[in-house]
Amino acid sequence: MARPEKRSIFKALAQQRDRFVRKNRYYYKDLTRFYQFHISPGRRVLELGCGKGDLLAALRPSFGVGVDFCFEFVKEAKQRHPECHFIQADIEDLPLLGKFDYIILSDVLDSLDDIQAAIKQLTKCCHPGTRIICNFFNHLWEPILKFGEWVGLKMRNPVSNWLSLVDMENIFYLGGFDIVSRGYRMLLPRNIPLLSSFSNRILGNLPFFRKLCLVQYLVVRPQPHAKPDWEKRWSVSIVIPTRDEAGNIPGCFERTPKLGKWTELIFVDGNSTDGTVEAIEEGMDKHAHEWERVLLIPQGEGSGKGDAVRKGFAQARGDILMILDSDLTMPPEDLPKYYEAIAAGKGEFINGCRLVYPMEKQAMRIINYFGNKVFSMLFTWLLNQRIKDTLCGTKVLWRKDYEQITANRAYFGDFDPFGDFDLLFGATKLDRKIVDLPIRYRERAYGEIKIQRWKHAMLLFRMCGIAFFKLKLQ
Repeated sequence: MARPEKRSIFKALAQQRDRFVRKNRYYYKDLTRFYQFHISPGRRVLELGCGKGDLLAALRPSFGVGVDFCFEFVKEAKQRHPECHFIQADIEDLPLLGKFDYIILSDVLDSLDDIQAAIKQLTKCCHPGTRIICNFFNHLWEPILKFGEWVGLKMRNPVSNWLSLVDMENIFYLGGFDIVSRGYRMLLPRNIPLLSSFSNRILGNLPFFRKLCLVQYLVVRPQPHAKPDWEKRWSVSIVIPTRDEAGNIPGCFERTPKLGKWTELIFVDGNSTDGTVEAIEEGMDKHAHEWERVLLIPQGEGSGKGDAVRKGFAQARGDILMILDSDLTMPPEDLPKYYEAIAAGKGEFINGCRLVYPMEKQAMRIINYFGNKVFSMLFTWLLNQRIKDTLCGTKVLWRKDYEQITANRAYFGDFDPFGDFDLLFGATKLDRKIVDLPIRYRERAYGEIKIQRWKHAMLLFRMCGIAFFKLKLQ
């Protein structure tokens, strides 16, 4: 469509937009809630195809910029929301606007003449941590939406590209972007008491039904480019929770490799009675000079691995935080793989996975193995990212991301005795790229397993419930 013709159509639509927003306020209210879940207040936000700026203003950015093709939209947006900045420009030929934490494309991709050209423009506005969030209509709804335009329930779209998630993932990949997560929402876009809530919050989140939803969305990030000196660029803190692991402590010192610019070891002991503390102190006497720092933190009145990890992370100084289980069933010699994965930008949260390689015979009981498989499928669905092993003890993330997870912890609550789900849920809420890293799981050489099979299985189901209510029903 020629630019002058398209401009005249949008000029006419600008006068009608408020009326259509009122007619479809249930839809627009849900979209606002979706973006508020992903974008916390106080961030730098750019919205492309901003219309009259209502969505951008609702996000309460520290610096918000809206761009729209239509002069009438921009004029109205400036009057409504003077706290934000609005610019008339073509998304397919963006001016230099600076760098943003989030870029929004809400209901705009289906109106572009050249989507790939527009996506390439986004690199001008991205720093390495930028997240781009876009939503667009499911092509299965084309006849229904066309009918809605015909009867005056939906604003007319002058272009109407009908895109699948696979189409958009490919376009983003060609434009230099990497998919973080994907999903669907809103099975019933009209407000019918009880039925709409059930359809959208329950039915629309279930397998098969979710792919029938009206809205598709993607969260993407710029494809990472490893710094030339990534091998020695970052410092590392390795937190080792312990309880009655005296026989494994020498291996923690002797087998753990030095990583990055420097490495520190932080032991957090959960009131051991078998001489673990003495073993750590002996290891510190022998090996402390080999490390940047070695700490021993008593867990005190706290209990559980989750509490121990939080106490260790609170004392950590490194850029990268790692958890190493003191039973050494995850070989410490594999930690360089984790460092490489996160330092080279392959992921922003590296999750150990025990379920790829064959295990030693006594490493995991058969019922635990199949239980892990079941929870893998559940959490992959709940988190919209592939998670093959939720309970592998080794997890690696950036300290700056952990600080944000800590700041947002009230959203989920203090619910997790393991610590794994607090981190996984928090990373998902921040739209961080989670990557599974396969390891060979070994038999325990000393001590007894701390997992209580049935009690902890019930806790895992509770975690699934929390994830469903806090992540799926938002």
